Amino acid sequence: MEHGPYDGREGEGLPGSRGEHLLQSLFSTRERALRFYDRQVVDRLTPEMQEFVARQEMAFIGTSDAAGNCDTSFRAGPPGFVRVLDPGRLIYPEFRGNGVLASMGNIMENAHLSLLFVDFFDDLVGLHVNGAATITTAYDAARRHGLTDEDQTAPGRRADRWVMVEVEEAYIHCSKHIPLLARQDRRRRDAEGRRPSGDDHFGVAATRGRERERQEAGRSAE
Repeated sequence: MEHGPYDGREGEGLPGSRGEHLLQSLFSTRERALRFYDRQVVDRLTPEMQEFVARQEMAFIGTSDAAGNCDTSFRAGPPGFVRVLDPGRLIYPEFRGNGVLASMGNIMENAHLSLLFVDFFDDLVGLHVNGAATITTAYDAARRHGLTDEDQTAPGRRADRWVMVEVEEAYIHCSKHIPLLARQDRRRRDAEGRRPSGDDHFGVAATRGRERERQEAGRSAE
């Protein structure tokens, strides 16, 4: 049986989407979902959540444009590079990248954003933070929120912009399927002769370069 977009009012007033509420009814998981909503879903960052964010070195960011086309990105930095401003707000830096600006471009069309923090090394637990995002300049972030200690954000890197998130929903990602990982020294990894991770790790640019060469050779032969 196929199901398309759902426009009903199933589960109105509950956290989450109408689609998930419909599926909870179809698959008989509503009681479990209600227990989770009641025990774990909050609209502010608890003190424990704030402490967890302050220890994290990475975050996954989910955004979509006005048409619902999705993008997931990855951010990393020293512990606490994502700053908790207060229980209802956090802010993260945007550094110079490939110039595409996919995440911020989506935010310009659709402010809804999802952050996922996962501790793979110690606690083996994750934290979902969903909310509405606003893009601000580094100058404005420093003036409004006192974010002047750039060296603590990422040594040697300066944020071009910051993204502030108004928290709407926060909840745990349980440890059941989170793998335990071990940190490695990148210098040792390179010394062992591992394949370097460069701009063309997957060979796309090289393939397109060869295609252009063949096309140019074909035009020259005409």
